[in-house]
Amino acid sequence: MEKIKTSLEQLCINTIRTLSIDGVQKANSGHPGLPLDAAPMVYVLWTKYLKHNPKNPEWFDRDRFILSAGHGSMLLYSLLHLTGYEEMTLDQIKQFRQLGSLTAGHPERHIQTGIEITTGPLGQGFANGVGMAIAEAYLSATFNRPDFNMIDHYTYVLASDGDLMEGVVAEAASLAGHLKLGKLICLYDDNRITLSASTELTFSEDRAKRFEAYGWHTEVIDDGNDVAAIDKAIENAKNEKERPSIILIRTHLGYGSPHKHDTFDAHGNPLGEEEVKLTKQNLGWPVETPFYIPKEAADFFHQAIAAGKRKEEEWKHLFSEYEKKHPDLAKELRGMIKGELEQGWDALITTFPPLAKGLATRKAAGEVMQEISPKLTGLIGGSADLNPSTFTDLKNFGNFENPSKAEGDLQGSVGGPWNYAGRNIFYGVREHAMGSISNGIAGHGGLIPFTATFLTFSDYMRPPIRLAALMRLQVIFVFTHDSIGLGEDGPTHQPIEHLAALRAIPHLIVIRPGDANEAAWAWRVAIMTRSAPLALIFSRQNVPTLDRSQYASADGLKKGAYILKDAPDGKPNLILMASGSELSLIVEAYEKLKDKASVRLVSFPSWELFEAQSQEYRDSVFPPSVLARLAVEAGVSQGWEKYIGELGCMISVEDFGASAPGTVIMKERGFTVDNVCEKALKILKKDYP
Repeated sequence: MEKIKTSLEQLCINTIRTLSIDGVQKANSGHPGLPLDAAPMVYVLWTKYLKHNPKNPEWFDRDRFILSAGHGSMLLYSLLHLTGYEEMTLDQIKQFRQLGSLTAGHPERHIQTGIEITTGPLGQGFANGVGMAIAEAYLSATFNRPDFNMIDHYTYVLASDGDLMEGVVAEAASLAGHLKLGKLICLYDDNRITLSASTELTFSEDRAKRFEAYGWHTEVIDDGNDVAAIDKAIENAKNEKERPSIILIRTHLGYGSPHKHDTFDAHGNPLGEEEVKLTKQNLGWPVETPFYIPKEAADFFHQAIAAGKRKEEEWKHLFSEYEKKHPDLAKELRGMIKGELEQGWDALITTFPPLAKGLATRKAAGEVMQEISPKLTGLIGGSADLNPSTFTDLKNFGNFENPSKAEGDLQGSVGGPWNYAGRNIFYGVREHAMGSISNGIAGHGGLIPFTATFLTFSDYMRPPIRLAALMRLQVIFVFTHDSIGLGEDGPTHQPIEHLAALRAIPHLIVIRPGDANEAAWAWRVAIMTRSAPLALIFSRQNVPTLDRSQYASADGLKKGAYILKDAPDGKPNLILMASGSELSLIVEAYEKLKDKASVRLVSFPSWELFEAQSQEYRDSVFPPSVLARLAVEAGVSQGWEKYIGELGCMISVEDFGASAPGTVIMKERGFTVDNVCEKALKILKKDYP
């Protein structure tokens, strides 16, 4: 084979390009355009700036790299393979987009392979990057001490035109600029081509001025192949301590392709075998050997292995000294990195006493948050401008903000007089970004993020909730004001279909507790569940706190559904089940029905937890022989048919609500004790075998 006559730098860049287009072509599926045009910028970043150890992808103080433009996934896979990530083999590259491979069509989080986060839905990766930068800033401010920068890394994002068009980027960029996240650097692949057209049809604002208005440092590079300019821009961005940076790099989609350069056809379609050959010829590359990696390029990229090992060893040595000087901090940090919980973290959770008037589960949950937060340094989050309503502020733990409003001289490693050690994040009215940023915080590691807003606004957060479930990230989504019972705000704020919509998401655990003590157990489950996101659903209105000496312990919530109170002989002929605020209705109905039927009460706060139990347990709660069943929940009935059966019945809400006092509309829609009793007796009159 004739030796390629080019500089080592250009050789490495073209290795990235050709390896990527070969992977796409073999799969006959994928997006070759972005790897061709963005190769120079990632070459500079990965070979000169990115702090990582290919032999230990989970090293905690590594820089994070997020390919927000997830459609260009072959670019990331090529980089991981070339720099020595063992699981990203050449065979994996050749299995791009095939069943069971690590090289999915869009990057799927797999830390052991070097893939930090799942991306593809545009804008999500950018907002995840804001979350990772927040995590770094919080951890560095909390644990770093003079001469011991134990947490000191950057978050790099590669974003596309499509990313910047998505509204979630506007939300996240605005917050990042306000918070002065100086360790967040975005490389913007400004190729001006989308899937179906040129951005001349859709996207004409001055992006640099837009980000300057957000409070970002900006740099513009006119030639995406100018590696010296890219190098200098990244260096400038790293020196910009108190502003996040975006480097706008003018590129040309499908660079090197003689017929598809600067055309939308290069975005999401393979180049074709003939065009691949022509592109390689255009780049001065041998065409006869697909997946060709020159030895000089391989050797150069593999320098990342030794460099990464050296950097991690230096960090480990520093950590050893840190343990001697600050043993308590070191122990806590090590535990958080491993995902361990401090012993006795839930010891202060009190048992709520019986209270007929009751307590809103949002308030009970808020009290629990105050009780668990002192021993959970990793619990961090906030609401979409709703703390007074969601009761999710962590008292006495400060705000992630300017310390002119807080005591002390805490400073993050990013520099500047900012209190990045505060645990309350003020997201503003930015629900979508709040969810996506929280995914980034969880994806960073070491922390347990939570969010809070009204249940009806879970619609604004559905993309990040779905992605959290796909990645199995521990993000706690708190939703209050959970039904038409919230009252006068009316149908725009009254959730109807939202519980069913959340329950439809695989791997998301939805919990709707029925009283204060179930709310406490909901938080216990949320903290202990390390491999799945949770949606905690709380009421605005007061609900009675049950006397647990008369009813089963609230720890039954752990199993999703449990027998709250049984028929005297343990042989029911009628089962009443409910979740949330409607639990009190079936409790009252029991007293009216117990002389007319053998009634079993089932508290049913979580379908997902219940389905995780054994068939034996599930049958013990719902004996197959008992067909008279009534479910009560202030939401659509969709999905409940599995539990009430063909002969059962449900009191639900099948239309939008109305503006009225909560007690009035609940009564108008049939959520009364009398209606529960009436429906139950009608069921019993049926001819059951």
